[in-house]
Amino acid sequence: MTKRQFLNRHAALVVSVVCVLCVALTSTPCGCAVQQDKLKKGRWIKLFNGKNLEGWKVKIAGHKLNDNYGNTFRVEDGILKVCYDEYEKFDGKFGHLFYKDKFSHYKLRLEYRFVGEQSPGGPGWAFRNSGIMMHCQRPESMRKDQSFPVSIEVQLLGGNGRDKRPTGNVCTPGTNIVMDGKLVTQHCIPSASKTYHGDQWVTMEVEVHGNSIIKHIVNGQVVLEYEKPQLDEKDADARKLIKNGDKMLSEGYISLQSESHPVEFRKVELLRLKE
Repeated sequence: MTKRQFLNRHAALVVSVVCVLCVALTSTPCGCAVQQDKLKKGRWIKLFNGKNLEGWKVKIAGHKLNDNYGNTFRVEDGILKVCYDEYEKFDGKFGHLFYKDKFSHYKLRLEYRFVGEQSPGGPGWAFRNSGIMMHCQRPESMRKDQSFPVSIEVQLLGGNGRDKRPTGNVCTPGTNIVMDGKLVTQHCIPSASKTYHGDQWVTMEVEVHGNSIIKHIVNGQVVLEYEKPQLDEKDADARKLIKNGDKMLSEGYISLQSESHPVEFRKVELLRLKE
């Protein structure tokens, strides 16, 4: 054995012993944290912990940030619920639950279902209607009476038991997108998904590549694809977010909607596609 081989083997033994001692004494991997962090890359992380709303911020129209009016957003039996049982009337109180961090390149996966009856006073179009808002503006930047954040919405719809009503559509509050090489200014564009009637659970995935391709995936099937999400300069709230003439959206926050119909989420997790 050469001197260099002896020293390398000795150094490796020292590192192993230190790691074992750190774990034994503090239950923290100490210097081994770098190795463990590398192992975590590429794994799904839970945005919703199944216990409480830790890591999330509430913004309801007409109310200050983190005023969870009527206990709208709550966790019961491991389910993240959007409820209106403490409302007398919906009265335009559109709400959003924001995750604390912003993201750019990722896959988001959640399971949702619509339940119960719509809140009195909820608009007709909001029947079994909710959404996932991507590339959102900061919740702190929203006006107190602002109903929807500037964002790209993955619209979640439930069937009414009769008509065709696809889910995984795209809507664009304060934004525009590009499809087939053309700028689309239409507010909502339907997907190719089937209709999901009743209170069944549906798996929704969204694959987001910054300012490039975005895909909506329902129960494993790609139902919609578009690119180049951007701010709409004709929208007053969006105009405030345009910096140095750059309208393109490459990152932002994720939020879940409350639009007057009870909805439940039993899984909300994310996979980073790029650091």
